[in-house]
Amino acid sequence: MTSTLQPATTTEAVKRPGRWLALSVLVLAVLLVAVDATVLGLATPYISEDLKPSGTQLLWIGDVYSFVIAGLLVSMGSLGDRIGRKRILLVGATAFGAISILNAYASTPELMILARALLGVAGATLMPATLALIRNLFHDPRERSLAVGIWGATASAGTAIGPIAGGFLLEHFWWGSVFLINLPVMAVLVVVGIKLLPESKNPNPGPWDVLSVALSLIGMIAVVYAVKEAAAHGLSWEAAAVAALGLTALYWFVRRQLTLPTPLLDMRLFRNRGFSGAVLADLLTILGLSGLVFFLSQYLQLVQGRRPFEAGLAEVPAAVGAVVAGLIAGRAARRFSVRAVVSGGLAAIGLALAALTVIDESTGYPLLGTALLFVGIGAGFSFTVTSDVILSSVPKEQAGAASAVSETAYELGAALGIAVLGSIVTGVYRGFPSPAGTPEGAHESLGAAVEAAQAMPAESAQQLLSSARESFVDGLSIAAGAGAIVLLATAVAAWFMLRNQRLDNAAS
Repeated sequence: MTSTLQPATTTEAVKRPGRWLALSVLVLAVLLVAVDATVLGLATPYISEDLKPSGTQLLWIGDVYSFVIAGLLVSMGSLGDRIGRKRILLVGATAFGAISILNAYASTPELMILARALLGVAGATLMPATLALIRNLFHDPRERSLAVGIWGATASAGTAIGPIAGGFLLEHFWWGSVFLINLPVMAVLVVVGIKLLPESKNPNPGPWDVLSVALSLIGMIAVVYAVKEAAAHGLSWEAAAVAALGLTALYWFVRRQLTLPTPLLDMRLFRNRGFSGAVLADLLTILGLSGLVFFLSQYLQLVQGRRPFEAGLAEVPAAVGAVVAGLIAGRAARRFSVRAVVSGGLAAIGLALAALTVIDESTGYPLLGTALLFVGIGAGFSFTVTSDVILSSVPKEQAGAASAVSETAYELGAALGIAVLGSIVTGVYRGFPSPAGTPEGAHESLGAAVEAAQAMPAESAQQLLSSARESFVDGLSIAAGAGAIVLLATAVAAWFMLRNQRLDNAAS
């Protein structure tokens, strides 16, 4: 995939008028997609009560949005190169708003899963354009670092802002309102974007390879689904078969990209050690952040009994940490080093997750708030710097491909955070001992157990809730430990893979 981003040859090109206002439009798109990936966490208990999904359906409602986005980002990035990044951003924003209505009024678990999947298709049209347009708007390396910092801070903070906005709406309206907030934001994005955003596309992009699109989508969804099923239910022939299908599709995708004259994704980008290290850190940073926020939302409400808005406010430290760290990440990476900032950010997330292995039903807020703050700071530093590294470690004509890879890592990390860590939680939770007369569905999710308890005798209901909450917290503790090990190992790997990497070394 190629890009028409041209090198700056004049002062006007370097200092494009209105570039900061144009950035605000791109930030709106990133914020909305990030918020929508996590706002569902607080609404999950209400959706469980209203739609009565099974445990597996509940996980799909939570993660199919990110799965579809991850599977389509590269393809939609390539399509944007062909029809124009501004155009696909505005079309995607309109579709995102319309499909949000379908999400808000879904009446069955199956319709909700479909609506979330369609929202993922629309989200995939939004994301690839943003970083590539930033590269086109900001040619000065330091200005671009600040712009990417604002972009990264917004993406990271959006993950934590979702529960706050969702909590407020859930206390005053029904659960569908968390999706309807997309409408006014998307309206502003479209109206302002038409006036402020520059168009950018490739005049000679070659054909859009539909087979590659299908292979990337099938491979991504199949592999993540297999991981989720194996983690939740153990190894099975079904999970193995789906994993084999996904790996085969991805292998075929890679081989096809290496032979196409104009591939959807230039796989040779990964030969750059800094690029590969940044993508890996990118993915696992968001895995730790999104997985933690998603399940702490349920913990705060269903275990500690907090109201939705109170639970959302409890997660504010993650947003504050992400914003502050994101804004100073570029300066920190230049003063110290890229690998120090990225490895330090990953280690901060890993240590925060490790601290949560001691969590129990009565854990006080000081520990939870401190852990969330460190996760936010770590994500702000790591995600912002890796995004800048990904942009600056490839030639300008490949900025579109690099942007798609960065955002694919973001969305895949969000999906895996919910799927893998969530499957650990669900796998541990399912086996809790329950009193006689407990409905089978109570073992599917904690939300289902809380609902089932309302129809049981008081003593049995108390036994059920006590046992279910204890088992959920045990699962959350184990998942936090697994996440801590992965993040700390990635911090060590990033230290070596990002050696000698500098933000100012933009490839020419």
